[in-house]
Amino acid sequence: MKPISLAVHGAIDYLAVVIFAVAPAVIGLSGWPAALSYALAGIHLLMTLLTDFPAGVIKVIPIALHQWVERIVGPVLVILALVSMTEAARAFFVAMGVIIFAVERLTAYRSTTD
Repeated sequence: MKPISLAVHGAIDYLAVVIFAVAPAVIGLSGWPAALSYALAGIHLLMTLLTDFPAGVIKVIPIALHQWVERIVGPVLVILALVSMTEAARAFFVAMGVIIFAVERLTAYRSTTD
């Protein structure tokens, strides 16, 4: 049994939006890492608002697509962090990539046991 419900997953998604949005100012991201963080805040917000789950508002994106996007984005963020970033940016994107992937893996996407 996976411990994260879809409702909790939605709350975590909105928290991730805030974290991506404030990270450039809080940890001093600049250049393309800052642009990436802002872009991810916007994309994550749209994805969450449009997903067909408790946190979604418009509910046009199937939860299965949401799940696959997170399954891909988590590892990609870790890989991107290895490309010419400051230590703070590298640590931030590795942490966020691991967290996104872990939340995806720990979420009960169906009411039955996965």
